[in-house]
Amino acid sequence: MDLAGSHEAHEAAAHRGRQLDASRDAALRDAALELLAEIGYDRLSIDAVAARAKASKMTIYRRWSGKAELVVDALSSLRKPGDVPDTGSLRGDLDALASRSESADVRFDARLVLGVVSALARNPELRQVIREQFIGQGGDRLRQVFERAVARGEIPPGRNLDLLVSVFPAMAIQHLLIYGELPDAGFTTQVMDELILPLATAPVSPAQP
Repeated sequence: MDLAGSHEAHEAAAHRGRQLDASRDAALRDAALELLAEIGYDRLSIDAVAARAKASKMTIYRRWSGKAELVVDALSSLRKPGDVPDTGSLRGDLDALASRSESADVRFDARLVLGVVSALARNPELRQVIREQFIGQGGDRLRQVFERAVARGEIPPGRNLDLLVSVFPAMAIQHLLIYGELPDAGFTTQVMDELILPLATAPVSPAQP
C-alpha cells in the first residue's frame, strides 16, 4: 500500500475546491495519456505522471482523487474526430475512412485503447469513456456514411445500421487484443471491402412470418 501517496491524496482532498491553475491541467492530462499509450493503465502511476509533467504528486491530487479519475478525465478531454467523408459513394467513403487509419492521431487512439483494455472489466467509468470517446464517436461517423448510402440507394432500406456500425470496432478491437498490434490501413481496407461493403449492400431478407 502506498502510504505516502494515500497521505498526499487525503491532504490534497482537503484543499480540493480552492482556485487552481487551469494551465497545468492540460499538461497533466497529456502526461497521463502519453504514459497510458506507452506503458498501459496497470503500470501507470501518479508518480510517473508527476515526473513526466514535472509536477508534484500534490499538484495532481489537488485535481483528481487518484489514477482512475485522472485517466477517465484525460480520455474524456480528447479532441473530437474529423469530418465525415462524403465522396458521393459508399465505397469511396469507406476507402476514405480506411486511409485515415494510418494517421498519427488514430494510431495514438488505438494505443490508448490497448493501454486500458486490462482495466475495463473492473472499472465501469473507463468502459463508459471508451464507449463514448472511441467506439461511440467512430460509430456515429460510420452511421452518417451508411445513412447517406441509404439515401443514395446503395444500401437497401431496412438494413440494420446499428449492427452494421458495430462490425468494424469489433474487428479492430479483436485485432488489438489477439495480435497486440494496431490495425493498419491494409487491415482496415480489407474489412471495409470484404466484410462491411458486402454486408451493407446485400439484399435485405424478407421478414419471417
